[in-house]
Parts: sequence; C-alpha cells; structure tokens
Amino acid sequence: MFHLILAAPSLVVILRWLWPLSLPLWGSAGIAGIMLFVSQYHVWSRLSSGSVFAPEFPRFIVILFNWAFGAIVLLALLQLMLDVGALAATLVRQGPVHIPNGLRCAAGGLVALLAAYGVAGALRVPPLNDVEVAIRDLPPEFEGYRLLHLTDLHISRLFPARWARAMVQRANDSGVDLIVVTGDFIDGSLDMRRADVEPLHDLQAPDGVYAIPGNHEYFFDYAGWMRHLGGMGIRMLENAHAVLRRGDAQIVLAGVTDRSALGHGQPGPSLGAALAGAPDGAPILLLDHQPGGAPKAALRGVSLQLSGHTHGGMSVGLDRLVANGNGGFVSGRYAVGGMTLYVSNGTALWPGFALRFGRPSEMTRITLRRAG
Repeated sequence: MFHLILAAPSLVVILRWLWPLSLPLWGSAGIAGIMLFVSQYHVWSRLSSGSVFAPEFPRFIVILFNWAFGAIVLLALLQLMLDVGALAATLVRQGPVHIPNGLRCAAGGLVALLAAYGVAGALRVPPLNDVEVAIRDLPPEFEGYRLLHLTDLHISRLFPARWARAMVQRANDSGVDLIVVTGDFIDGSLDMRRADVEPLHDLQAPDGVYAIPGNHEYFFDYAGWMRHLGGMGIRMLENAHAVLRRGDAQIVLAGVTDRSALGHGQPGPSLGAALAGAPDGAPILLLDHQPGGAPKAALRGVSLQLSGHTHGGMSVGLDRLVANGNGGFVSGRYAVGGMTLYVSNGTALWPGFALRFGRPSEMTRITLRRAG
C-alpha cells in the first residue's frame, strides 16, 4: 500500500499532464514508464540494501532519484492547481477552458528547476545558526557557555565520508564548549557505513561530545551502532546523564532513548532513569530525538530540551503536517511551560526524500545566558 501511495503523484502527472500533450504514443509511453519507475524509488532502495532507508546506489544515482521523485511530486501539485484554475475559469466563462501545451511545458520546466534547487539545499554542509537561550538559575560560571547541536546526520550514500568530514571540520571550528548529537546518525548497517562515519571520530570539544540515539539507529543493529559510536569517543546518554562543571558550579546534561525503542525490543525513553542521581538544583539540559515529549520534560523541571527528527518539515506547507505528528513542534524555538524547546531543522536528512524549501539545514550553536 505504501508503494501504491507513492505512485499516486506519477499517476496524476501521467493522466493530467502527460497524455494531453501532443506527443507520439511511443514518447508518452516511454515518459510514463520512466515516471512509474522513479515513483518506486523506495522499492529499488529496499532491493539494494534490504531497507527503504538505505539506498545503496552510487551517490549520483541517489541524487538523480531524489531530483526526479521530487519533480514528479511538485508537478503533480502544480498540475492540480492548474486544473482547479481551469475549472474556475470554466465556471466563470460558462464555457470550456483548456490548458495550453505551452503552459504544461513551462510547468514541467519550472518543477525541474525547483527540484534541483531543493536537492541542492538538502545536500549542503549547513552553516552555523546562532541561538541564545536564557536559562533560569544558570550559575554565573556558565554565562556564555556554548554548545553545538547536531542532529539527523543520516550518514549514507547521499551523505558520505566526504560530506561528514566537511561537517566535522565546521563543527570543530565553531569554538564551542560542548558538542551534542540528538540521534539519527546513520542510514545503513555498520558494514555499509563504517568508512562513512569514520570522520565522526575527529569531533572534539573541550567538554566532549555527547549523543543519544534516534529512531533510525534502531533500524540497523542498534547495539552494534551504540558500541561503535561509543568507541569513537562519543558518549551515548541512553537514559543517562552527565554533570558538566565549572569550578563548583554544575549543570546536568541528560539524554533519553527514542520512543521507537520499545518496538525493537530495547529500553524506551525514561527521563526518571536519566535523572537518577543528578545533583539537586542544577539546571537540566535534555537531549530527546523527538520533540513530542517536551510538555512532560517541562513538568520535570528541564530548562532546555534539544530535539530533531522533524527535519523542520523540509518545506513550507509540509511543515504543518509534520508538526501535527510531533505535538505541534516542528522547527525552531518554543516556550513550553517555562522550558525552552529547540527543534533543529537537521544537519542533513533521510536520503529517501532529500529536498528542502524554506526549511534549511542547520548546525545550531547555542549560547546559554542567565535569565533576568
């Protein structure tokens, strides 16, 4: 059923855009066949690796699939808009209004350019996005403390070692005290991604690199990935916490597992377990891959929650749908019961639909300030 749904935009384009064009039958049939082939990109991904989340094709093929799939979706939406406009004009003029072939071709050219723009935006190594967050009861020693928030790296054939190396270099040059990663490191098994994740070994900050798992880690040998990432100098906070110190002053950095863990036979997220033994009175910074649990975290006295997962909705418009599945949280800063929630748009994104429009990727440099 999932693959039939993904074929729907192609069917709309074939029936409403392609067939009305003045093309020979063999031409229309050939283009229709290509569109149906592209619409099943995720089937071919599963055949290539055993998972729809890890297309194991050469990178340029993955890029081409994302561009073509995105162009089909955009053209389907644009064609539906043209059809609605033609219907409205027909009702107003009380006579049939036909969409000229020139307009159809212009629509095809426009979506090809838009899809290329969207893929290019997805593939970049993102710039630093500076954010200041006021923390209640922040010790004076932590005034101006800076941490770098990375999330949704999705290291894969689309975001390989070369991309990871450039991202790590930018992270290390950011001048922060701490680096945190809120999950979805990879798309692929350890054997597939071992070389691609190797640049993460070079991530470094004075107070270390801490992370939590995202839902995608559970798709590919969760235990193996936790061991491997931990062996690279990344401290995984699986329902655990660390205490950051400046002299006698302390703040708590806590992390929880992903809510999808229980479905894979792994311990689910437990903020209680993560905070067990934490010093009283110290501000709490929480890493939680998915933002939907923010209200509960606020009730537990968390000062700042950092999340990802949503990719910022990837596109203006689509972000509203993504927000509905994540407690209303999708991109940027939210005030939640006296707590600040920051939802990153993601450092990269899933290679199954890699386009961005108005929701750019980011590496978020967060500066802590004392609340007045």
